[in-house]
Amino acid sequence: MEKSWKEAIKKVLAESSTPLHYMEISEKILSCGYYETDGATPAATVNAQLTSSIKRDGEKSPFIRVGKGIFALKNSPAAEVAPITPPQQKKPEVIAEADVESSESIIHSFGMYWQRDLVVWRNDPKMYGKQQALSKPVDFGKQKGIYILYDHHTVVYVGRSIDRPLSKRLFEHTVDRLGSRWNRFSWFGLLDVTQEGSLREVALNTSLGALVATLEALLIEALEPPQNRKRGDDFSAIEYIQDIDPELKEREIQNTLRSIEQKMRGGS
Repeated sequence: MEKSWKEAIKKVLAESSTPLHYMEISEKILSCGYYETDGATPAATVNAQLTSSIKRDGEKSPFIRVGKGIFALKNSPAAEVAPITPPQQKKPEVIAEADVESSESIIHSFGMYWQRDLVVWRNDPKMYGKQQALSKPVDFGKQKGIYILYDHHTVVYVGRSIDRPLSKRLFEHTVDRLGSRWNRFSWFGLLDVTQEGSLREVALNTSLGALVATLEALLIEALEPPQNRKRGDDFSAIEYIQDIDPELKEREIQNTLRSIEQKMRGGS
């Protein structure tokens, strides 16, 4: 195991024959066990490490940026390779943690087509998501922003959660007139995620151009119009994949144990 993020990044890039997107780099670091972290934002941390090294160390930095979010080791064969389109290019560019305060972004995190039945619905439910499969889960229950309810992939309702947090607004839709009309939801959050996995407010520093670009990108992401080939520019956010509520995991384990016990009794 490497002693730092920087050394782990160097190891991953040294092993690659092509430039890599920072999300790929962080995934390889975690999956190969090159570095361990309890942080909730490994991709953002890798991006910040690369960006700050290039900015701070200049020519002395071992890294080189060869495309948007794509990096290689300087003077390596990979640095001469034309950058390929990174996987999951649909995902927007994440903000480096060091630069989050000065960003013009309004939306800082989002989740797409999360499943209603992976949440334990109560008056103050928890909604868990991960930046990557091996990263620390984050509870987005207190998130604020915009949400969309779907019947499978058909939009049935668009709402906002400002005065009441996201999870509470969604809980209300499980018992109101929409209760039987949706099974998935997407959300676009105004609160940023810290490395520790908590949510925080970020001072808005948004120009008219950035606001329009964000609204365009949000609509493209939510509605997926067939003639739009890519997301609008300058939508700085990161997608979180849904994680099942631990309470539901525990229920599944208990149900499995009961089923095994019943089979053993029946066999005896």
